[in-house]
Amino acid sequence: MKFAFPSFSGASAKKAVNSLDQRSKMMAYDQPLVWVVLLLMLFGMVMVYSASISLPDSPKYARYDNAHFLTRQAMFISVSLIAGLLTFRVRIETWQKLAPYLFVATLILLVLVLVPGVGKGVNGARRWLSFKVFNLQPSELMKLFVVLYAADYTVRKQQVMHKLTKGFMPMTLAIGFVGLLLLLEPDLGAFGVIVCIAMGILFLGGINGIWFGGIGATLVGIFSMVILLSPWRRERIFAYLNPWQEENALGKAYQLSHSLIAFGRGELFGVGLGGSVEKLHYLPEAHTDFLLAVIGEELGFVGVLVVVMAFYWIIKRAFEIGRQAIAIDLTFAGLTAKGIGIWIGVQAFINMGVNLGLLPTKGLTLPLMSYGGSGVLINCIGLAILLRIDYENRVLMRGGRI
Repeated sequence: MKFAFPSFSGASAKKAVNSLDQRSKMMAYDQPLVWVVLLLMLFGMVMVYSASISLPDSPKYARYDNAHFLTRQAMFISVSLIAGLLTFRVRIETWQKLAPYLFVATLILLVLVLVPGVGKGVNGARRWLSFKVFNLQPSELMKLFVVLYAADYTVRKQQVMHKLTKGFMPMTLAIGFVGLLLLLEPDLGAFGVIVCIAMGILFLGGINGIWFGGIGATLVGIFSMVILLSPWRRERIFAYLNPWQEENALGKAYQLSHSLIAFGRGELFGVGLGGSVEKLHYLPEAHTDFLLAVIGEELGFVGVLVVVMAFYWIIKRAFEIGRQAIAIDLTFAGLTAKGIGIWIGVQAFINMGVNLGLLPTKGLTLPLMSYGGSGVLINCIGLAILLRIDYENRVLMRGGRI
């Protein structure tokens, strides 16, 4: 019996091989995710320049030139991209092994922040460690490393996650200690983000529903007590509820009222890039916490919608990557991917909610876009880990080896 095999001409075979190679290269990593992240950072750099160009007119920034914040943000982005490229080369297995040590090391940094003469204070808050060239904010590191630690913890304790003492309580105590250190800085916003990350990963990891509901209610009570026992936080909440009262508009709700004015002036298409009036010393921290308000004024509802949709796409993609990893039994990688999505999503939601008056004013930046070295650097490292997870998923699904 003779078997007939299909024959290919040399040109056809070469074309088929080239097509296969090209498709394989195109599928090596998530190109759309990379482009969305890059465009958000570059767009943020443009808006940081627009929001900060008039700051040297004030006495506080008189020694800076008009492009000071643009130059530094460009430097931050360049360093962050290099760090992201290096991070992408690290296997997820290595991150899992390092997760507990990175968590403990960041706890030590949070303690050092509180040591007089070591931690750097700005506007009454002690949140930075100064390294001359740049200031490191350990709370930003903790947002990433709590993702890795919670994912690793959930994998290691999977068999006892439904038990209170062996599964749930150790993680609760660890996050509680982090929260205590952050409240001493004080940084309630970062604590809120970290709690959401840890709780989200534990929920996705299959924690007992009763314990989850109970700790959720407890956390709400703790946050309420922190606000009630802190006079300035309590005043900020009352001002948020009625920002247009004259006393509030000139006091605790000053930022919120001017942020809402900026959105109101922007209407549908904005007043044009560079045309913001609120950034002219009316809206404080326009290049950091309230960058979205400047976007709303200059580019209108359309500009804000583009930013919102870009973040939505990143978060959606993170959960898709996480689901793919779990489907091929990479539980740690899957929980880490989803944890990164929760982190970016919660912080972006809080920042946008504050700018739009949906949430009380908190000092949280807009991920990837707001001015700041620590924030952009850690965001890039976190998203590089997400890309690495996607890369390993693709390699394994094609039958390859990592």
